Amino acid sequence: MRTTVAALLLATAVSGAHAATPDPSIGKVLDTLKYPYEIDEDGDYKLVFDVEGGRTQLVFVRSAVETYGEHRIREVWSPGYKAASGAFPAEVANRLLEDSQDAKLGGWVKQDTLAMFVVKVDANAGAQALGDAIEAATNTADAMEAELTGTDEY
Repeated sequence: MRTTVAALLLATAVSGAHAATPDPSIGKVLDTLKYPYEIDEDGDYKLVFDVEGGRTQLVFVRSAVETYGEHRIREVWSPGYKAASGAFPAEVANRLLEDSQDAKLGGWVKQDTLAMFVVKVDANAGAQALGDAIEAATNTADAMEAELTGTDEY
């Protein structure tokens, strides 16, 4: 696993409605999955996975829980693209929309200059469900990063 300047800058992009205190229930599930992690300054869980071809992929499991009616949602985020300025080029934005249509879990969102693949799961998701969400975010974001940039920044 490695830490890049881009990874350190993501802490700012991922911040927002975060719990400053990490949710210990996430750590327990990640420990069950045997996934190594760090806790960032926002209380989110930061993971870096080795993927095919010697690549790595950064993933965040947010401690904050969002609600909608009776639903309590936790988000899993993984970056796949960074725009040079605030706006994404039209061809990139369209490609991200197309990929969101094809994704079985999650979809692409714009967070400042970053395209983040976000999977929303039940806030009390168990190991299998959270593991599936992390895997979907990891694989989808890494594949898109390789396609759009040909680099391995995240």
